[in-house]
Amino acid sequence: MSSPAGSPQSAHRIDGATTALTPGGCADEAAQFEEMGLSAAWSFEVSHDPFLPLALASERTETIELGTAIAVAFARNPMTCAVTAWDLHRMSGGRFILGLGTQIKPHITRRYSEQWSRPAERMREYIEAVRAIWHTFETGERLNHRGEFYTHTLMTPFFSPGPIGMAPPAIYVAGVGPRMVEAIAA
Repeated sequence: MSSPAGSPQSAHRIDGATTALTPGGCADEAAQFEEMGLSAAWSFEVSHDPFLPLALASERTETIELGTAIAVAFARNPMTCAVTAWDLHRMSGGRFILGLGTQIKPHITRRYSEQWSRPAERMREYIEAVRAIWHTFETGERLNHRGEFYTHTLMTPFFSPGPIGMAPPAIYVAGVGPRMVEAIAA
């Protein structure tokens, strides 16, 4: 939470969850949260994509962090997630936080028509893949992520969004259960 000039910084962090029914409404809420001095505004993946409200919020805010709480990782591949997060981080001037979660098997298999297997291990590798992709964006080095679940080995200059000259986005994970917490902490 921000403090008035000259006063000690507060040790408390207060974030806000956007609840508006439209992406524009969520962006408006993020701007209100910033005016209130909150630390972050979080967008959820329920009836709307969680990234779009944050793109709008990045243009309507200047200091508040903007994050997904959560984006369903297994509904999108690591490359599409990495590109979207990279763009939001650039648009927001380094204020974006990528919050990921697994969702549950019926949603992944029946709603998103994606595979479900070993979610803790898959999430760990998903994050490794996203970070490898971001490294390639920033450095131009060859992309060479080969894993059990994801393989990313092609990134030509035409398709790379290029460096942003700052630390990559932070990644937060909704770790429900000891196996997920253990896998992510490793």
